Amino acid sequence: MDKQAKGTRKDRAAVKADEVKVDLIALVVAVNDNEPCVLTIGQADTLPSGPFALEHRSLQSGLRGWVEQQTGHPLGYIEQLYTFADRDRIGSGRQQRAISISYLALTRKEQAAGSRKCGWRSWYEYFPWEDHRSGTPSVELDVLRPRLIEWADGAGDAATRRERRQRAATAFGLDGRPWNEELTLQRYELVYEAGLVQEAGSGRDPTRPSLVPSKSMVADHRRIMATGIARLRSKIKYRPVVFELMPQSFTLLQLQRTVEALAGRLINKPNFRRLVEQQELVEETGQTSLETGGRPAKLFRFRRAVLDDSAVVLGTRLPLARA
Repeated sequence: MDKQAKGTRKDRAAVKADEVKVDLIALVVAVNDNEPCVLTIGQADTLPSGPFALEHRSLQSGLRGWVEQQTGHPLGYIEQLYTFADRDRIGSGRQQRAISISYLALTRKEQAAGSRKCGWRSWYEYFPWEDHRSGTPSVELDVLRPRLIEWADGAGDAATRRERRQRAATAFGLDGRPWNEELTLQRYELVYEAGLVQEAGSGRDPTRPSLVPSKSMVADHRRIMATGIARLRSKIKYRPVVFELMPQSFTLLQLQRTVEALAGRLINKPNFRRLVEQQELVEETGQTSLETGGRPAKLFRFRRAVLDDSAVVLGTRLPLARA
């Protein structure tokens, strides 16, 4: 056998030993009773997912098929989120490399009825430090910050200690720095690196601080969720995607509460209403709602003509006006 034939056989063997498995994962989001919820399966620790198969017409059709099969919930609006392909993302010792193509899907409350196969869970169960609507959460003040500082100060050299403290300050708004709601993924990865979540694995350094109370997920599904939260928190500021989560008619207060739920922080009410009206995002339906408990509130609907004007869409903003 010549050298070229031997080399070809070795190359084929190497490819076979490192086969690639492609999974499709969906982060399905709805806002239920002012809580941002995600669709989960199993023991509420898994996102709907399944392998991409040759019979699937496209990645999106494969994803829609798996989600409907596993949850009974058809998907509406979806967009590709991120492709996760780190060699060690699932765990060591695997012969097959797993690549996950994740998608963000948005749905409305009236379409979010679950089935026995699945359930809706607030994303703040997985990220309790992300909900700042009532101020800085106690889990962050009393547990997370002290343990992060302990982890940072436990580094073996001064340069690493400074680097860790700086990252913690930037991510969690320490040392007088502002809280940035869009840094969800950076915060989770920092907490993971510090070994403060269950997903960090059984090989955690025993000298590290104990875990921060929060709900865990299988593999790296919580990291995928953090990526989706960060994407959505950013996107609601420059695209009218929040209306994919709203009912057909709604009050301005309901719209504000939905944005606040997603962002995890409160918005200045007069500023928010002025911005919505100035950008002509909504129009009155001519009807009112008594659900507010006070005077009848006007009902609005999304002005879909906004989507037909690219210049308007580019200028559309729902910023988080600081209270």
